[in-house]
Amino acid sequence: MTETVPRTLPPTSARTVTDATATASARTAHSPRRSLTSRGSVTLIGGAILPVLILAAWQLTTALGVFTIAQLPSPAMVWQAGLDLFASGLLGQYAAISTQRVLIGFAVGAALGIALGALVGLSRTADIMFAPTLGAIRAVPSLAWVPLLILWLKIGEESKLTLIAIGAFFPVYTTVSAALRHVDRQLVEAGRAFGLRGVRLFASVQLPAVIPAVISGLRLALAQAWLFLVAAELIASSMGLGFLLIDSQNNGRIDRILLAIILLAILGKLTDAAVGLFERWANRKWA
Repeated sequence: MTETVPRTLPPTSARTVTDATATASARTAHSPRRSLTSRGSVTLIGGAILPVLILAAWQLTTALGVFTIAQLPSPAMVWQAGLDLFASGLLGQYAAISTQRVLIGFAVGAALGIALGALVGLSRTADIMFAPTLGAIRAVPSLAWVPLLILWLKIGEESKLTLIAIGAFFPVYTTVSAALRHVDRQLVEAGRAFGLRGVRLFASVQLPAVIPAVISGLRLALAQAWLFLVAAELIASSMGLGFLLIDSQNNGRIDRILLAIILLAILGKLTDAAVGLFERWANRKWA
């Protein structure tokens, strides 16, 4: 019998195969195939499934007479109510006023939240002085502020914007202060080694390190701003979507109540999407 001797590749060929394998592995690691759920069209279609199902169930229940018109108007009736308000010019005006109030109050509250959150998160002394009191104030319900703000600032834009700013302040303050307490100390020391101090250290090292937490706080603050807007406009307003809710309730217009709720949901989602775009830009710039 003839003994079979295993063949081996020459050293040059072995290195070539090894290099080719490494190159292929690197390409696979750096160029992963996009999963189906990461495609924009799939995300859009998938996100529309539940609203379509809700709309279909709504239409079906009203068509079968499960609810009376006084309890749940049909989608067509709500659509017609929206067209009537749009034709009168009130719908766009109410939506624009409410959006403006939210954005202004959100900007003020978020800016104060970042500033005070940074102070409390970076300073142990400030933490001892401010954190307990702010934690107690955070527990005050939104409606509890309304009578006090009306007495102090009267029924005007100032009281509404202040209430919205209060609502937007606490989510940002809480997330920023908590995140800054857990920033890697070695990262901070590296920044100080390069001569960074104070505001420059915060803007260049500490704030970029907590960008995900800041964005989460901003999203929560924006949602809270819409909640506080409705609280303000329900009690002390003559225009806006909150006013549309209370006015429709007084007049028994359930179709307009549902219209206002749907508009609040749409506007809230659109503003949240704007924060999502900011998140992508911030991650590319700092993270």
